[in-house]
Amino acid sequence: MKIWHFSDTHTYHSLLNIPENIDIAIFSGDCSNPRDPYKNEHEVLEFLDWYKELPIKYKIFIAGNHDSSIEKRLVDGLLIGCKGIIYLENSDVTIEGLKIWGSPYTPTFSDWSFMKKRDKLHDLWQTIPEDSDIVIVHGPPRGILDFSYNREGILENCGCTALKKRMLNIEPKLMCFGHIHNCDDIINAGYTKLSEYRTIFSNGSVVTDRKFGKLTSNGNILEI
Repeated sequence: MKIWHFSDTHTYHSLLNIPENIDIAIFSGDCSNPRDPYKNEHEVLEFLDWYKELPIKYKIFIAGNHDSSIEKRLVDGLLIGCKGIIYLENSDVTIEGLKIWGSPYTPTFSDWSFMKKRDKLHDLWQTIPEDSDIVIVHGPPRGILDFSYNREGILENCGCTALKKRMLNIEPKLMCFGHIHNCDDIINAGYTKLSEYRTIFSNGSVVTDRKFGKLTSNGNILEI
């Protein structure tokens, strides 16, 4: 299966180059921006209307911390499904033999959507089926394509330790996320593997912090 994984378009989806001959498109959150869910709703619906028209048979969507209208159910899974898009929220779907699980949750940082305290996320990650072929979440596992600067300007790994432990335990074929963008001097977008583990880890974010308005990635194309 040929997969196009992209994430964190933040309303700039129209700038993407749509690859050809893709079997599954995976979007891993943050198509929008505002905290206010009523302002956010328009941006999410605009993205969904664009996404549904892509000439790709299977289109998967999970929300991110900026997609507040989905958390508040102004836009819900039923509406998304009616557009021919598969919406996952702590749930799974099987596509042509591939079991795919998705969740929008990330560790708490400021006052955004779909967030849980780090010590509470372990229980959620334990619900990921052990036979998952693809896992889609909004944020990265700790230490994998997750470098950013904190409020003090110190470079740190921002990902979730409990999520990494779960991924190394069940070893899905592919793990997709975004949330942590490129910075001026850091490239997080792309994909990697860890030695001795089969999982491909893909950060599909397409923007660079403080440089919204142009794309610095077009997502990742992967085959499994």
